[in-house]
Amino acid sequence: MKILIPKNIKLNSKNALFVISAINKVLNQISWGVGSTVGSIKQFKLLLPTKNGNIDYDFMDTFVAELEAQRVAELEAQRVAELEAYLETTGLNDYELTDEEKEIINEFENTRWKKYKFHDIFNHIKQGKRLKKDDQISGQIPFVMSGITNNGVANYISNPIILFPSNSITIDIFGNVFYRNYPFSASDDTGVYWTDKYSLNTMQMLYLATAMSKSLKGKYSYGKKLRSSRSYNITIKLPIKKDDKIDFDYMEKYITAIEKLTIKNVVEYKDKLIEQTKKLVD
Repeated sequence: MKILIPKNIKLNSKNALFVISAINKVLNQISWGVGSTVGSIKQFKLLLPTKNGNIDYDFMDTFVAELEAQRVAELEAQRVAELEAYLETTGLNDYELTDEEKEIINEFENTRWKKYKFHDIFNHIKQGKRLKKDDQISGQIPFVMSGITNNGVANYISNPIILFPSNSITIDIFGNVFYRNYPFSASDDTGVYWTDKYSLNTMQMLYLATAMSKSLKGKYSYGKKLRSSRSYNITIKLPIKKDDKIDFDYMEKYITAIEKLTIKNVVEYKDKLIEQTKKLVD
């Protein structure tokens, strides 16, 4: 290793990059067959910008900054294009609220609510089974454990001790809640909730998952772990109809409206990003 210490100048993050690029260009002639010594390196010459006979470090700073800005612009433009393609492919480019969805959002404060216990909604509440890491065989089945990284999916296996159905909700020992729209296996630190008492779709299950998460927030930790067997009587507030029955239709339309509002925010951010990208490129 050779260490190069600059003379009479303090390099910064930008002009140093410029100098390093110039050095790399000169050192292209060096290989395993053609080595270098301190003496030989001293004879190498760099091509650097000058002003009034002196090295123009200000030009280097500006030049590298412009290159960085251009690269950022290219990356952002690529991301914007990918976002547009995703929205179009998934059909999420239609984010305008219907009159009914607007009414649901505007009249939220007037919604009637009622408390329900977990077991009032879910007639299947189970705990996962322990499967040690050394016993897990690689495969395609998501294996859910406690934690929020990758929505709790810790591995993909082919030997589940127990297989849970799609359209389920998982709650780990710390109270982290996730909706699962795919079959999966789960460890003994995760509870699984599903129902055939009601015919619920994805939007309705997402609403329930959010309500359950709100009910559990901040109540469980390493010192106080949650087990599914102890969650039966935990309550959540749900919207009800005039006949006091759960308004699942409202839940679906509310989540759809929230999804559209979120997408609208993303699209507006994307449009703003496009304008900023154009300015950077210019």
